[in-house]
Amino acid sequence: MAEKKFNGKLWVIATPIGNLGDFPPRAVEVLRESDSVYCEDTRVSGKLLKHYGIEKPLKVLNARREERTIGNVIEELKQGRAISLLCDAGTPAISDPGVRLVNECLKYGFEVSGVPGPNAAVYALSIAGIATDSFVFEGFLPQKKGRTKKLNELCNEKRTVVFYESVYRIPKLLTELENICPGRFVAVGRELTKKFEEIVRGYPAELKEYFSGSKQKGEFVIILAPLNWKT
Repeated sequence: MAEKKFNGKLWVIATPIGNLGDFPPRAVEVLRESDSVYCEDTRVSGKLLKHYGIEKPLKVLNARREERTIGNVIEELKQGRAISLLCDAGTPAISDPGVRLVNECLKYGFEVSGVPGPNAAVYALSIAGIATDSFVFEGFLPQKKGRTKKLNELCNEKRTVVFYESVYRIPKLLTELENICPGRFVAVGRELTKKFEEIVRGYPAELKEYFSGSKQKGEFVIILAPLNWKT
């Protein structure tokens, strides 16, 4: 374990995945006491902070800028500052920027803590009615190279599989699943925690028909039930 050398602290704070009311009171308290707040998109995080009456300058740390922004965070921590890290939705470092920053902070001996909260994958699992005693989380699938290979691997996985997919690739994904594992039971979550929240369950062909021609928004959570699982 690295020896602590400074008094700075990094807070990793989970943010709502849709409903702003899901932001815990302790997260509001930590943000108000933070010296700096880093986020993926200042427009998105700005709405959250405004909703809770928090006035803090926002700095960008996203997937493209994480590596070159880490140095700035480390310098602030060396000055003993308290820094909060946000992502657009869900928990930072879980299929979102933050892993490299947290790793670097720990190597320097800074304290890293957080405020737990929303996570789309876990939330979808909790309301999908599919076995959760053992599951695999895959984040986002490859868009092109390696996609078919990865889907084949997931369809052969015996445990429950959870991953994210963009609204733009849902029709393609359901066609792929219909071709690769037509008999595997699937749940699709959309608009989670929002007004039109929906978990649709069925086999790939049924889901493909359900989502055909309809305009969707946001990111989807896909859950493949355990191999040979029946409702």
